[in-house]
Amino acid sequence: MYSSFLTIIIPSVLAFIITVISTRFLMSYLYGAGVVAEDRNKDKPVTVASSGGLAVAFGIIVGILVYTFGATFIFVPVRDALTRLLAAALSITLIAFIGFLDDINVKGKRVKSTDRMDIREGLKQWQKPVLTLVGALPLIAINAGVSSILLPFLGSVNLGLLYPLVVLPLAIIFVSNSFNLLGGFDGLQPMMAIIAGLGLLAYSLMYGNYMGTLLSALLVGSVLAFLPFNMYRAKVIPGDSFTYAVGAALVGIMVMGNAEVFGVIIFMPWIIEFVLHLRRKFKVSDLGIRQRDGTLAAPYGKRIYSLAHLIMNLKKVREEEVTLYLSAIEAGFVILALLLKVAGLI
Repeated sequence: MYSSFLTIIIPSVLAFIITVISTRFLMSYLYGAGVVAEDRNKDKPVTVASSGGLAVAFGIIVGILVYTFGATFIFVPVRDALTRLLAAALSITLIAFIGFLDDINVKGKRVKSTDRMDIREGLKQWQKPVLTLVGALPLIAINAGVSSILLPFLGSVNLGLLYPLVVLPLAIIFVSNSFNLLGGFDGLQPMMAIIAGLGLLAYSLMYGNYMGTLLSALLVGSVLAFLPFNMYRAKVIPGDSFTYAVGAALVGIMVMGNAEVFGVIIFMPWIIEFVLHLRRKFKVSDLGIRQRDGTLAAPYGKRIYSLAHLIMNLKKVREEEVTLYLSAIEAGFVILALLLKVAGLI
């Protein structure tokens, strides 16, 4: 769209700064408002502010608006590109709000959630995919993306109206809800989001897709700003507002960056997690059982219903090690996807 990298760097830096400020504000505000969650991987359950993803979503949206302002008043605007960006901002806003609705359902006493007792009940299982469909509507309305997809062994396949009306909404529903499945460990969801975002950023830079580069940089900048607040001994929990918003942002990058097949590969850990959770009808907790030495034992013994359970069965690990191992798995899939793309296999 524009040749200067400043049009990417400036909005991304501002998105980083805004996310830091917003996170600091939301930590105390949400805790005081009772929007909290229990961190149960510690010696004793710790109650911390939840729904920190609102800060990340706000950072991304501000970055998009800063870019839009610059494109409108400084450069010659490309209306179609700005329309797509604003549609992506609206999609992220809507789906972050739905995630917030899930986060604020906090009870005065513990209730049954998945297969454990928790103070947060959240939305019903069937409500989540139905409500997250709302997040796809802005992208459907503008017919975002290109209906022709390059598939391995099949070449270019034109899906026509199936792409905006079927593939796109299903992708939003699946990615936003699946991204929510792998979590419960300090720093895990932001770390994996950053790695996935960096993969899409590298892909977009290598193949000259400006829209994908901009959105990827905004995502990485905002989540990177949030990460220190959620690392081990987390001060704030990302919540569903984070997982839903980041999921919507990832789909937006894949669609607008023409990186659908690449995106499927880097999203493979969550696809595997979906299949594993499905084996127990999603009534699964990723959390381990804390031992006296601080390590985590697999909650279902040798039965594997999560990648986290697999790691706990392979060796004795602490919470921060689970985060590092799962992040390494995601990095492996990103490298694999880049190698396949360079080799021309995808």
